[in-house]
Amino acid sequence: MRAIIVGAGITGPVTAMALQKAGIDAVVHEAYDRTADGVGAYLNLAPNGLAALRVLDIDPHDLGGFDTPALELRGSGGRLLAHLAMGRDDGPGTVSQTVRRSDLYTRLRDEAVRRGIPVEYGKRLVDAAAVPGGGAVASFADGSTAEGDLLVGADGLHSRTRTILDPGCPPPRYTGLLNTGGYASGVSVDAREGVFTMIFGRRAFFAYVQRAPGDVWWFANVPRARAASDDELASWTPDRWRAELERLFADDAGPALELIAATPRVISPWNTLDLPKVPVWHRGPIGLVGDAAHGISPTSGQGASLSIEDGVLLARLLRDHGDPTAAFGAFEALRRGRVEKLIAQAKRTSNQKIPNPLTRVLRDRVILPLVSRAAARSTKDWVTDYRIDWDAPADRLPA
Repeated sequence: MRAIIVGAGITGPVTAMALQKAGIDAVVHEAYDRTADGVGAYLNLAPNGLAALRVLDIDPHDLGGFDTPALELRGSGGRLLAHLAMGRDDGPGTVSQTVRRSDLYTRLRDEAVRRGIPVEYGKRLVDAAAVPGGGAVASFADGSTAEGDLLVGADGLHSRTRTILDPGCPPPRYTGLLNTGGYASGVSVDAREGVFTMIFGRRAFFAYVQRAPGDVWWFANVPRARAASDDELASWTPDRWRAELERLFADDAGPALELIAATPRVISPWNTLDLPKVPVWHRGPIGLVGDAAHGISPTSGQGASLSIEDGVLLARLLRDHGDPTAAFGAFEALRRGRVEKLIAQAKRTSNQKIPNPLTRVLRDRVILPLVSRAAARSTKDWVTDYRIDWDAPADRLPA
């Protein structure tokens, strides 16, 4: 089989490498005519995502990140509300890693190219269709086309492939938060290296982690009733946005103001979006993976990991079924319940970040302590303990 993959972010190269492992050739097509190396913030790679990368013989420690084994949740006054493990510290690769987004996708892309997988740039998808008798054809804005036995839409939250499959698909949903962040240098914090501290502030949510002395990564979630337009986002000049963040965190305990001041470039704000339900995941030999099928907010810490799982599992199913239509159907049956449950859970977490006097007491005194105690007692976590056994019988694949 030959596969057309649309999108060269995180999901596309992973899917291509997994397909190669399954004996299927793939070409990755990227809309932009250049890469976005060095652009963007950072993300969490959870143990389930790291395990999926190891199926492809990729060592997560080669991706430029660092171990982040735990997080602490604190109130605006500094009181500890909960301590949660981010994985199990019982062996290599069993705790989460934090990595710059650009480092992750450039290293995955470079590894795909090293393995002989072509990546073509300037290929913005315009249309895709099934071919009578089998296969799919993709048409690009530059006038070129590509043909294969299947087409995989790995083109993200604003997927063109998804719109082609279902023009009436609901658009991404705004979750009520703006995102921002940065990298502070020359300042240290009173926290163990690799342990996130997350603060439910009076006006906004702030989190930070010390990678090494003098190197602190942070992010903030700023509540906003409606999504900001492109013009509104553009109006937040660096100086104006920095001043707004200083105002938001002025009355909270913790080092937010110091870290913001020590950050040479604060990342411009963007709307936090998700996709609670995508009605159509596939038609015939054309299907979706990653954020194109199930965009989840960064609050989950699972976006990249779910996408990596997708690529590995879809390749495994294509190998087993031999027929793209059957493989896409089996993929949806195995994945939809897991990802939609996680998206709903992430939205509830996002809601907790929006200050509300009526819910703050319940969150701080009841919900978070209960979550912390339950996590400490748990021997298995349905999210991070998910594993794909490449060689397991087909009827034993995880749901």
